[in-house]
Amino acid sequence: MRLCRHESKPYLAAVFCLFIQTTSVLAGAIPEQRPRLWEPELPDPLNLLPNLVRSLADEIPTVSTFGQYLFDTLLNLFSGQQYTVTQNARSPLIRWTNLKLVRTNFWYGPPVAGGPAYPEGALGTAKVVHDFVDIQLELRQQLENAMEDLTKAVGDYLTGKFNDLETLDDYMSLYDDEWLLANPSGLDPGVATNYTQDLFFSMQRLSNSPYQIRRLNPAAEPDSLQFAVDDETVRTLTGTNLTLPDLHQEGRLFYADYRDQGKFTQTEGRHAAACDAFFYIHPQSGDFLPLAIRTNAGANLIYTPLDSPGDWLLAKMMYGINDFWFAQWNHLAATHEVVHIIWMAAIRTFSLEHPIHAILHRLMFQVFSIQLLAKFVLFSPFGAVDQIFAFSGPAAQEYTTTMYKNSAGHFQANYFLRDLRTRGLIESIGPSLKSFPFLEDASAIHDSIHQFMTSFVQSFYSSDADVLADREIQDWVTECHGPANVLDFPEKIDSVDTLIEVLTQLTHLVSTAHHTTNTNELMQISSVLPYSPPAFYKPLPVSKSNTTNPAEYLPPFKKTLEQTIVAALFARPLLIGTNRTIVHMFDDDSMLERMNAQTREANSVFMEQMRNFSSQVQERTFDSQGLSQGMPFVWKALDPNVIPYSIST
Repeated sequence: MRLCRHESKPYLAAVFCLFIQTTSVLAGAIPEQRPRLWEPELPDPLNLLPNLVRSLADEIPTVSTFGQYLFDTLLNLFSGQQYTVTQNARSPLIRWTNLKLVRTNFWYGPPVAGGPAYPEGALGTAKVVHDFVDIQLELRQQLENAMEDLTKAVGDYLTGKFNDLETLDDYMSLYDDEWLLANPSGLDPGVATNYTQDLFFSMQRLSNSPYQIRRLNPAAEPDSLQFAVDDETVRTLTGTNLTLPDLHQEGRLFYADYRDQGKFTQTEGRHAAACDAFFYIHPQSGDFLPLAIRTNAGANLIYTPLDSPGDWLLAKMMYGINDFWFAQWNHLAATHEVVHIIWMAAIRTFSLEHPIHAILHRLMFQVFSIQLLAKFVLFSPFGAVDQIFAFSGPAAQEYTTTMYKNSAGHFQANYFLRDLRTRGLIESIGPSLKSFPFLEDASAIHDSIHQFMTSFVQSFYSSDADVLADREIQDWVTECHGPANVLDFPEKIDSVDTLIEVLTQLTHLVSTAHHTTNTNELMQISSVLPYSPPAFYKPLPVSKSNTTNPAEYLPPFKKTLEQTIVAALFARPLLIGTNRTIVHMFDDDSMLERMNAQTREANSVFMEQMRNFSSQVQERTFDSQGLSQGMPFVWKALDPNVIPYSIST
């Protein structure tokens, strides 16, 4: 595949011209909504989408002839030869010379969308464009399908199907026989009927949005109670004599904190709180439930399930706005940005003859395309963030970068089980969570990844001394702590076990960690109205007023289309059942034929395990209590025969 700029642009145009079609359909077909706080002082963002497309096209890097030559040559340099660790190199001088050529032409450039460095140099630019072309080709049919769905939705709107979005039921009708090409699986079972339930709201924190909630430890000073809930309310909710401090002391109290979002300027006409909230394990049922939500905005109201149903649902929506914002930018920082900088360091230190390079190359498919998309589609003026969220694109980039530097970008601290222990979700004080779907499903895949990596690493390294003697591994560590500036990477990789853990975590980040909150999840549960709006379009209430129709706060029809079309960009339903799923994570013939027999056998075992787990996920339904994995919805986000083996968008 040639990667010169003039040859990659047609792919870009073919994919993103669909946005222009979207613009013309929307701008001409949809009349103004009933009076709501709109944005009259700004041009309609839809009319600026063609400019965004042209801007993105102009930003595709130019690949030099030399860069193209390096890319073609170095990718195929050792084609057909068996992978070898450094100390077993067939020609150490040739290996070193070619690796030096890579280092000379693959540089650390400045970040393009916040976070870590981004590839530059002749070879770095070629690699970026290659990844970008790959993702364009994969997106093309999905965007065509989304455009067809959007056209149908507009037509249905004009016939009055959605009743001008007067009620919550009208908002849910946005998904009734709609968006079936972009999201053929539809909403998760239970979403449309059970979204007002408290158990639905709370169990999302243990399934599709599990990265913020933590248990409060009464022995830890930072885990002190951040706000008060009166004793009578707590006693009524728990059906006991327990108070909030009692729940705290018993290790039953959990906390989520989005107060840091309060510093951002809100887009005019849109509104958001900066919620923090308590959740708890019920002392009788053992259910994980919401206890109270504080808004930290306006009148700084504290809501509980004892408030009127309308007020309480409105509070959960306010929390949902903050959670939606956090989930999107945390996932960008914690997965995309972490793996891309570690992969950059690996490209500069591992020969293409090295088996670790081969594994990482497989896992990092399309990874360098994401930052360009983030910068020019999400964060740019009048980009997707400006169009749908309560805060701006630059605020999203700042938020992402801050999280990357302060927490999300810390590699070892976010090891799968270590992170859950740190947040008190497993092996902690207090009662265990009765049901933890994220842990259940991610563990099934994580355990199999760890098993594969154990076989893979042990097949090339018979002892810790062998790992320590591999110069390219040691250079990778030095690079990560040096020019790559990877946060919290191991100080040394001097054992088989450490190498297995590093490779397992990288694989977890590009797969289970990412796809839990993104990919198909947005269209199936995480970005679904009315309960997951990205912004309110009416000021937050200044008092509890027995709200009877929370729909008054929700986005108008144009904005619902923008929200859904953006979610459609992230979905990958066309990969279901193909060789792009996790089942085939290591199943690449050209790679496996150059691996050893143990690795090929490990892949066969992994594939069988993933197919078996996929069958289990597909068979899920509601039990006699109307629950699945303890939740009032059926969650299948981590089906290995559905989600991609790479990090995708």
